[in-house]
Amino acid sequence: MKIRTLLAVAAVTTGLAGFATPAFAAEPAKKPSFGFSTLKSMPLETAKAKAAAYLKSVGHFDQQAFDAIWANDKRSILDRTADALALGNTEVQAFLAHARNPQASAPAEVPAILKDDKQDSFFRTNVALAFAKAAASRRVYEEALEALSTKGIDPEVAVDPASFYFFKAVSAHATMKKETAISSIVKLLDDVADSPARYTMVATLMFFDIQNWSPDPKDLSNIEKLMDNSGRRLDLARGGEKTQDIQKKIIFRLDELIKELENKNKGGGGGQANGGNCPAGGQKPGSSPGGGTVNPSNPASDSVIMGGSGAGKVDEKQLRQIAQQWGSMPAAERAKVINEITRDLPPKFEPMIRNYFEALDKMHGYKK
Repeated sequence: MKIRTLLAVAAVTTGLAGFATPAFAAEPAKKPSFGFSTLKSMPLETAKAKAAAYLKSVGHFDQQAFDAIWANDKRSILDRTADALALGNTEVQAFLAHARNPQASAPAEVPAILKDDKQDSFFRTNVALAFAKAAASRRVYEEALEALSTKGIDPEVAVDPASFYFFKAVSAHATMKKETAISSIVKLLDDVADSPARYTMVATLMFFDIQNWSPDPKDLSNIEKLMDNSGRRLDLARGGEKTQDIQKKIIFRLDELIKELENKNKGGGGGQANGGNCPAGGQKPGSSPGGGTVNPSNPASDSVIMGGSGAGKVDEKQLRQIAQQWGSMPAAERAKVINEITRDLPPKFEPMIRNYFEALDKMHGYKK
């Protein structure tokens, strides 16, 4: 299976101390079904024809405006498809422009039209994907995930199924939806035949990260994730009920952890006699269920909105070359590579990519 091969190779290649080799027994009880790489990006001419057919069906086909959108080959097929479909609906034009504008307020909900199952499937799926991509890039993960999880949104008709599963995985990972994240990663790696190398790299790193998630809600790493989500929502001016609920969980879990640590200290003997009150039956915070030490990666800084409108294409051959040369590359060149790989991705993944290549430095003994 492709995912197991990729993960095994990544485990050997990176030599990341903080990434335990994934225990596949720890996957969700309901294992996602593995496919045969049946999904591919839709050819440009096919996407263009389908968009034109939709516009004609709703009586809003403007040849001049339509041709102008498709003439801009600096934009992705997904963005051009969504913009072409939006020619038939001013509401769609408005909310896509709003979602993509880093100076505008964050999208507060999934547009109703994307939930309307009476709408054409091709139209609804690709507009939802464009919305989710823009939302996730602005750290609006809840709405991005909801848009892609809405009944009737079908990756089979998405012009870019790799982006569909990638941004669904990103949003689920950020909001601690473990099973959804793993399922989406598996679909991306096993079901999409032409997934970009940078997507598969980030997806693999996310998978390794998920393997280190502790099942204990009082584990410091889990509390840290809640804090990250609370801070992110406050940054987005979302101090409402959901954010308050997250903050209450943080206080409650910290309080529980403090009480357990107090009981541990009272027990004496270096914390051995703790009455069974330590998380996971004596497991210390920061340790893995298998007894190994977990070294979670530093929290990703995702307060910066990514710029750039290029395709951000990096193939597997280039990644291998970069990995071999990373230790001897000047700082400016490294920064350029990181920017190219992470272009159009949520900014939280920039540190993960940098850590990946730095791990290669250590493994090969490169001198900086």
